[in-house]
Order: sequence, then structure tokens, then C-alpha cells
Amino acid sequence: MGTRETLRRMKEELAQLFLERTALIDGALAALLSGHHVLIIGPPGTAKSMLADELCRRLEGATYFQWLLTKFSTPEELFGAVSLSALERDEYRRVTTHKLPEAHIAFLDEVFKANSSILNAILTLINERRFHNGREIATVPLITLFGASNELPEDDELQALYDRFLVRFVVGFIEEDFRFLKMLQSRPPRTRTSVSLQELRAAQAEVASVAVPDAIYRALADLRRELGRAQLVSSDRRYKQAIDVLRAHAYLQGHDRVSEEDLFFLEHVLWRDPSEQPEVRATIHRLLRGYLDEAKALLYQTRELRDYAHRQWESNELRSRAVVEAHTKIRNILARLGSILDDARGAGRPVEAVEAVQSEIETIQQEMLEVL
Repeated sequence: MGTRETLRRMKEELAQLFLERTALIDGALAALLSGHHVLIIGPPGTAKSMLADELCRRLEGATYFQWLLTKFSTPEELFGAVSLSALERDEYRRVTTHKLPEAHIAFLDEVFKANSSILNAILTLINERRFHNGREIATVPLITLFGASNELPEDDELQALYDRFLVRFVVGFIEEDFRFLKMLQSRPPRTRTSVSLQELRAAQAEVASVAVPDAIYRALADLRRELGRAQLVSSDRRYKQAIDVLRAHAYLQGHDRVSEEDLFFLEHVLWRDPSEQPEVRATIHRLLRGYLDEAKALLYQTRELRDYAHRQWESNELRSRAVVEAHTKIRNILARLGSILDDARGAGRPVEAVEAVQSEIETIQQEMLEVL
């Protein structure tokens, strides 16, 4: 079984363990494959740290680090105590054993409570995968950092850290009763599907080679423009890094090229405040599928016109007038549908569904002509 199929099986197992967390699991795996970081916003008791821990357990040979930050947290707690033997040699170096600089997967709870004494070190570590340890600059093995918080950061100095979390999710308690009961009755998994770090690195290389068609780049430019009109602005860096997540998402779906379906995942990337997410989602849908919605609306109008023409009329003359009226309106509908198809083809959008609508409307029009 290939690594891609192993990761898909891992995804299914996690979905059985973490109920109502399908999108978050997709995001966590996409972040793992693309080397980006995940922010989870939600109250305590929603399995935020459990997911990061469970994911690390499925990486053979990976090291996990977890810590709860407060405004009193010290650099020693995250990066290790100062080495006394090094001080004897006039070196200021930390002992990083079992600390954040040696972790492959890390979870920082209440991440925005980090004070300024450790903020810059965290930023360098997650941005550049480097840790300044005395005179040395060490490369860290960190793959993905999971940050969790009950609230968004308010201080300006935390905005840089906030922006480094490319994939963002808001989670709550389990909503459906049947899933809640399933959670109560669940047991820890006896076996886990896992991959080695070497296999993960190979998969990351495969993700990097996933093709991104020109139509996807055009769609991203269109999306940025539409979101900008709604005052939903993301940095150029965020859009650039979003390509990595799109590649990873396509890879997990079993595809070797990014498609428009993958773009819908950007609803977890392109918002700053949770209240903006519905608007981001609606904008993506309107941009990518709005033309299909319009085509379906035209089909419903056509069906209504057919029913109108075929109703019981008091005379043949009234019936003929109704048929002529319906036929004329259907002809205008087909003209509008032709424009929708031309625009969709020009933008590189898939048009099979719209062509099916066109075919059904043309069939209805032909039936009208036969009646006349």
C-alpha cells in the first residue's frame, strides 16, 4: 500500500475517533504534508490537543511536545534550561532535550498568551525552522505546529504570530446526539495506521510536484479581487502559501493536479476573524459555482414555462398563445445560457453540468415546437 493510501486510511481512522472534525482532520493532514501550521480556536474540552497528539503517534519516530502558555511562561519551559557546563566555558546555551526545538509535532495551548520574551524565538522557529542556541543556529525538525486558543489575539505584537498559522479552524462541542453517544462509548484505538518520517518526507516531495493548472492561478486572482471588494484582505504571502495547501489537499483526494474543488478548502485559510468565514465560503461558491446556480435557476424557469403551456386551457387558441409565449421565453433563456457557457469556458470553469442543463432546455424547446 502506497503512502498516499496509508494517509487516506489514517484520515478515515481519525474521523472515527474525532467526530464532527472532518475539515479539521483534512487541514491537519494538509498542513503536515505542506509543512505549514494549524490554529484551532475553541473552548477547552474539544479534543484540540488530543488530535495533535494522536497525529504524532501515527508518525513513526516523531517527537511530540505540548505546553500550556501563560503570561508568566519562561523561555526555559519551551526551549530548555541554560546549560551550566556551557556557562563554565563562557557559552550561553540551552539544553533542548525533550523541548520544542527537538519536536516534529508541537501543540501550544493558549498560544497567544506568549510574552515578548519568547515570542520572537517562536516566530523564528516556526518560520525558518531554526533555533538560536548560544553561538549556534540549529535547524529544528518541526513539521507542523498546532496552536490553540479560546480567543483571537488583540495585541499588535501578536499579529505576526497569528498570521503564521496558515490553516485556521473554529471548533465547538459535539452537536448531534448520536455522535455524542458514540463519543461516550468510544475506546482508544487498539491499532493505528502509521507512516515513517521517511515516508512522510517522500509524500511531501510528491505533494510539491502536484500540478497547478493556469486556471487555478486565474481563479485565485479572481477570488482575491472578489474578497477585496468585501474588505476581506489577506497578504500576498498567505495566497502564495495557500498553493502548498491546495497541492496537499489534492494529493489527499488522490489527484495529481489541483482542481477547482480544492479551492473550496480556502475557506479555512482566507479569514482573519471567525465571523468572516461564512462570507469567504459564500464568495468562493459564488465565484466558482455561481454560474452553475444561475444555469439551474434558468432550468427551473423553463420547467415552469413548460408546465404553464401544458396546463388545461379553455380553448385551443389560448393554448397556442401560451405555447408561443413559453417558446419565446425559452429562446431567451437559451441565449442567456449560451452567454453563461461562453463566460465559463473563457474562465476555464468546468461546463459539463451547464451543458446538461442546456441539453434539457433544448429538449423542452423542441417539444414546444412539435406542439406548434
